[in-house]
Amino acid sequence: MVSCQDDEMVDPVDVCDPAGELTIIDYNPQPYDLVIPTGFQPVEIPPDNELTNDGVLLGRHLFFDPILSADSTMSCSSCHLQNGAFTDNLKVSTGIDGIAGVRNSMTLMNLIYNPNGFFWDGRSATLEEQALLPVEDPIEMHNNWDDLIEKLKCHDDYPTMFRRAFGITNKAEITKELAAKAISQFERTLISSGNSFFAKAYLRQEDFFSDSELRGFDIFFDTKPELPDGQCGHCHTIPLLTENEFRNNGLDEAENFEDFADKGLGAFTGNKFENGKFRTPTLFNWEFNAPYMHDGRFATIDEVLDHYISGIKESPTKDALMENHDDPTQIDYIDDNHRADLLAFLKTLTDTSFINDPRYSNPFE
Repeated sequence: MVSCQDDEMVDPVDVCDPAGELTIIDYNPQPYDLVIPTGFQPVEIPPDNELTNDGVLLGRHLFFDPILSADSTMSCSSCHLQNGAFTDNLKVSTGIDGIAGVRNSMTLMNLIYNPNGFFWDGRSATLEEQALLPVEDPIEMHNNWDDLIEKLKCHDDYPTMFRRAFGITNKAEITKELAAKAISQFERTLISSGNSFFAKAYLRQEDFFSDSELRGFDIFFDTKPELPDGQCGHCHTIPLLTENEFRNNGLDEAENFEDFADKGLGAFTGNKFENGKFRTPTLFNWEFNAPYMHDGRFATIDEVLDHYISGIKESPTKDALMENHDDPTQIDYIDDNHRADLLAFLKTLTDTSFINDPRYSNPFE
């Protein structure tokens, strides 16, 4: 009777050979064809992590795979949804244990152009460094890399994918650093399509702004002395609609350098003159990535405009460009008509090709 009992179930990890040879699998890396939109500057790619077809493919799978989290319920894409311009459309993100973070999920568009550190506070110098952190963050995926790497070694597909992406010879060579490199390769491909109306009308000059859109452009970038300077284009510069710097945009009042609930960049650098400063995000696809600001405090674009027109707060590190525009006696006064023009221009920054691009979609669906 004993011999008739079902075989004991064995955890696949227990029977996995973590040093399994992979050299039987071809390694023939091919450069990834990265398309740069007209008007965008050339890109710089780290020489130790060149983009290849297999590297990007591996990164895309890892990005969308919930295997990265401790309970296999959350992936990178859980907080960075393609249809949300790679945000999660929540005020702040929540991890696998139901604990809410304190920051809004940033869009991942055009990260390849960012030279100044990642996250809202710039605490990771490179994409490779950034990709390592969410896995072990107790508020996010609450996993540890050692356990995750063992799962990847014993996975049906990942050892082959790591071999094709990086030329490893056996499963023991799968590391968190290679996983981070692959995720970073995929994230570097997330570039604006160049098909927004702004790109067509301004960068490629294939179309024309409407009168209202053009006035909004002139207010945004201060190109006409007879129109108010909205002070927008100093931070949201062409062509990326961000200068990738850190600024205090007058969100919170503070009497002194320490009087910030969230010190932002200053908490990372230890420089009090950088307290209250956060990364300037791109405005491409703002229609899809609400709510807005580093803490998601503004639910709508109207609330954002309210802030920049009449809601700027004073603090020691407030950027000098931040001024209220609600005084009718001043030349920079923005009335309801100007506001409508600004909104008309902002809508030209919508890039539906990007959020529908199959190259960026979930490979498991």
